Amino acid sequence: MKLKIIISSILALFMFFGIAWADTVKVGFNVPLTGFAAADGESALNGAKLAVNQANANGGINGKQIELVIYDDQASPKEAVPIANRLIEKDGVKVAVSGSYSGSTRAAAGIFQAAGIPYISAYAIHPGITRAGKYVFRTSFMGEVQGRAGALLIGQTMQLKRVVVITLKNDFGKSLAAGFKAEAANFGIEIINEYEYSIPDRQFGPIVAKVRADKPDAIYASGYFFTAGPLVNQLRSGGVTVPIIGQEGYDSEQFIKIAGAASEGVIITTSLDRDSNSPETRSFITEYEKLTRNKVDMVAASGHTALNVVIAALRIAGTSNPKAIRNAIAQTQLTAATGHISFNALGEVRKNVQVQIVRNGGWHYHSEIRDQTLLAPPES
Repeated sequence: MKLKIIISSILALFMFFGIAWADTVKVGFNVPLTGFAAADGESALNGAKLAVNQANANGGINGKQIELVIYDDQASPKEAVPIANRLIEKDGVKVAVSGSYSGSTRAAAGIFQAAGIPYISAYAIHPGITRAGKYVFRTSFMGEVQGRAGALLIGQTMQLKRVVVITLKNDFGKSLAAGFKAEAANFGIEIINEYEYSIPDRQFGPIVAKVRADKPDAIYASGYFFTAGPLVNQLRSGGVTVPIIGQEGYDSEQFIKIAGAASEGVIITTSLDRDSNSPETRSFITEYEKLTRNKVDMVAASGHTALNVVIAALRIAGTSNPKAIRNAIAQTQLTAATGHISFNALGEVRKNVQVQIVRNGGWHYHSEIRDQTLLAPPES
């Protein structure tokens, strides 16, 4: 009996301390691989896989290979909750990443927080995600921050004042609109009208007619590439010629394909500068496009960045203790494909906002927003 107790105690210690004792180092990854968000999910997963492949080629974690444990959450909160529980209880992951949208990421965040397992949102923007607790982080901008950046871009950089806001009616669109409207007056912007639409919508005739009658100087329109593409196309074909400013949801080659010639001149706030001279960004773009034979996008870069934060934290922590991994993530100082990454007390990222424009059928550098007072995420 005494020997059995000693062996059990040793095994327990191995389980607590032991990346060194595991065959692989497991990292959970929930991502939409089917359903309306599957294209973004594929990009996020490919970015994450590239980071894992690069790390494993360089010795993994203490000589152990990293294993990405992947589940399709269909961008659905109903799917994300059991996936989070399975990753924790069945797969035994000590850290996880969301490559999914805000709804599913918010739902999973509370599960990981309750279990004391660090969880990083790669690109979901709802403010409630990190407020789940101190084990939850985000490597992309929360919606309000990106909305504020949009106000600076339109009102100060572009010197446009009469703006129509078109808002996608979900977590993503509402948080962007909230940030934009909160700062609009500070940059001399008058919001002359706001219109809303839903994710299934693809026919925007009534909105186009109203915007045309409003005669704004610019349009601030939230959406994903699959909604923004038809919206922009119909605005242009309906005779609306003023600048259209979007956000990271547009950041895909698919947007350009869907919108066609109407995409020319569209400007967005995002996390990826495709024309950057940063070695980390240039290397990522080269390796990603070689691996996938697809053009890079913000979602892929964000998946790659989030995994690199996890990998760096695992190496620093040197243990599978979730608290030690969480503390290592909190102290992150890392230059990644999407810029320099560090976190505030809420687990929100601190970095510059990239501004891209469609020029000659591709995304290119427009400007960069560096105002850290404006971009500062909340601390609690």
